[in-house]
Amino acid sequence: MEKIKVAVIFGGKSTEHRVSIVSGTSVIKNLDKNKYEVYPIYIEENGQWNEYTKEIEKITILTVDDVITEIKPIENPIEYLEQVDVIFPVLHGLYGEDGTIQGMMELLNKKYVGCRVLSSSVCMDKVYAKILFDKANIEQAKYIYIRKYKDKYIYVDNFLNEEICDVDKICEYVEKQLGYPVFVKPSNSGSSVGINKSHNSEELKEHIAYAAQFDPKILIEQNINGRELECAVLGNEDVEASCVGEILPADEFYTFDAKYKNAESRVVIPTSLPENLAKEIRKTAIKAFKAVDGKGLARVDFFLENETQRIIINEINTLPGFTQISMYPKLWENVGLSYSKLLDKLIDLALEN
Repeated sequence: MEKIKVAVIFGGKSTEHRVSIVSGTSVIKNLDKNKYEVYPIYIEENGQWNEYTKEIEKITILTVDDVITEIKPIENPIEYLEQVDVIFPVLHGLYGEDGTIQGMMELLNKKYVGCRVLSSSVCMDKVYAKILFDKANIEQAKYIYIRKYKDKYIYVDNFLNEEICDVDKICEYVEKQLGYPVFVKPSNSGSSVGINKSHNSEELKEHIAYAAQFDPKILIEQNINGRELECAVLGNEDVEASCVGEILPADEFYTFDAKYKNAESRVVIPTSLPENLAKEIRKTAIKAFKAVDGKGLARVDFFLENETQRIIINEINTLPGFTQISMYPKLWENVGLSYSKLLDKLIDLALEN
């Protein structure tokens, strides 16, 4: 039987470059070499495409501190991709999870794993994902959307009317509409990069300026006191949801270091929930995935508010982490779908699409 030629693309230009190295090498390591001929492609932070020339059988799962050295430049990436049957983009964040590389693959008429252009770009942009969740009547935290504009900001209301104002005025809006504490997030970022929790106006000003370094579009979100829960979805039209997992961060919230460097952060799979709540989370995860026209896979993140037991959507990750400690593969492992079989299923879904 002829092997399926799979290009695994990892690295990339985003702030999640290091995480993508771990995810990409994890995928390469766990692909069934009897089924697939693997073409590892490493994109440097400057955008240079390279063949990862290490012998496939000797590729090991790297860490966020490892450096890729065994590479050979790809002079013509489009020509290089023509030889493969399916592409597995293990790229997190901008230029990988935001619809850009998906658009390139569409133009090349190549099959690929994961969400299409629209769902990728919408879910990467936290603000516009929230607008769709509003339309789908999915409960979420209250929020304010602003944009950096020269030395001022643009406040955008719920009807998308705009007002140019200074940061003091933004603080007034936050105090009136949300109250403290709040989370300040770049609209286009992942792995908690650029995110901070503000407890007062001074911190808020500092955190807005910091978030603007990553994206001029900024989301300021009401704090939810509750449990952090995650659910994996899998499928194109017939979408399945996994069990529900829980994040127990070592820090005040699930920062980059808490995710990847602090051994005291834990995940609980499956978490202890009444069956009616677990069922509602799985149902809402599928609804949210379909609301953004998702395909293939995603991880849907929720809060379960302590006082009210309200289920509140946080965000959708259309290309969630695929490291050995990542929630997405571990959720499916818990319900009997091994890492390697999960990769098979994702490639089958890509070829079906």
